[in-house]
Amino acid sequence: MDFYGREREIGQIGEWDRLAHKSAQMTVIAGRRRIGKTTLIRRALKEPSLYFFVVKKSEALLCEEFLGLIKGGLGVDVPGEFRRFRDVFKYLLIQSEIRHFSLIIDEFQEFYGINSAVYSEMQNLWDTYKNTSKMHLVLCGSVYSLMKRIFEDAHEPLFQRANHRIILKPLGVDIQKQILLDHHPKSGNEDLLALYMVSGGVPRYIELLMEAKAYTKKRILDVVLEENSFFLDEGRNVLIEEFGKDYATFFSILSLVASSKTSRPEIESVIGQSVGPQIERLENEFRLIRRVIPIFAKPGTRQIRYAIEDNFRKLWFRYIYKYRSAIEIGNYAYVREIIERDYSTYAGLVLEKYFREKLMQSGEYSAIGTYWEKGNLNEVDLVAVNDDKKRMLVGEVKLNPKELRLSEMERKAAALSASRPKYKVETVGFSVKDM
Repeated sequence: MDFYGREREIGQIGEWDRLAHKSAQMTVIAGRRRIGKTTLIRRALKEPSLYFFVVKKSEALLCEEFLGLIKGGLGVDVPGEFRRFRDVFKYLLIQSEIRHFSLIIDEFQEFYGINSAVYSEMQNLWDTYKNTSKMHLVLCGSVYSLMKRIFEDAHEPLFQRANHRIILKPLGVDIQKQILLDHHPKSGNEDLLALYMVSGGVPRYIELLMEAKAYTKKRILDVVLEENSFFLDEGRNVLIEEFGKDYATFFSILSLVASSKTSRPEIESVIGQSVGPQIERLENEFRLIRRVIPIFAKPGTRQIRYAIEDNFRKLWFRYIYKYRSAIEIGNYAYVREIIERDYSTYAGLVLEKYFREKLMQSGEYSAIGTYWEKGNLNEVDLVAVNDDKKRMLVGEVKLNPKELRLSEMERKAAALSASRPKYKVETVGFSVKDM
């Protein structure tokens, strides 16, 4: 698949690399697995550069591999053998005093399991040589909780050492639409919604679907739910390392949130125990769920819901993890039947997120959210506000446009406008036809 998007990030990395010709720069790039960090870096950074991938093996073996890359990449004869990464890093910093090059270290968080002293050793060397070095040090990681700890915890040696940071996000909805139409110009809105629902803009997932010629809703769901599908174990594979031995509780919470048990009392009533600390970690440490409160709610409101932001993980926990028994015995048709049964409701919720992203991309609003009152009364799918121009958009989202009820929207808009009497209110109905 061709490379799409990321123009802003490519420009930023290129500019930071130019700065490194005069003085050393440290750039941190974090993002979930499959998001395209390595591809982005290779696209943005030209030669000369060194690329180190950290895998779980002994430090001495890693150094042996890295020395071979240094000889080939920089065209130098490295004196002796280095068995500690600190010696490799020191050698490269000294080399960078003579000439500029980029050093990319991918899966940087893996040093925790190899030799955690690497971080303090790198900090001491960086502080010693950064004023004379011309290195652009690019540190990548896909375990968000560990990358956050390394660079944002005040007790960690590399705290505040980075000059620049990128948190790489999924591709936007417009780019997803462009990719689908480039591969299959006859694709329709239902097909685009299915691509968005499964991939969520994660480049690797889109690439796999395009390689499988999954251009339609039917074919996309077929690829997800076929024997030996990459997607069947993907949810587990990308999270089990982050969660560690306590993954079962985290998985249970995510499965419930994906199944519309979105408040803490609902979750605890099913699990049978307090899950406050786990929810806090899922929100703030792992960044897998986000807190949703009604727009205009007062600080400290107890009307709190939780949502899984990643579309694929939401789908995986809602259908694949929840019905794992059927998956294990190869009864994919059973799970497919449940998805088809729920499709109108589930896809409608995904469509809400799609239009929320579209409104965010427009740049026209100062706040975008949803609204409901105590007891889940007067629920409104989308509320977008422009405080400067005193405008408010009140929107309802339905998969089927025939289910939109203009009179109901106007009634809810009237209740909302009472709290903002000086705002001009517009009611809008969104459906799959508006994608």
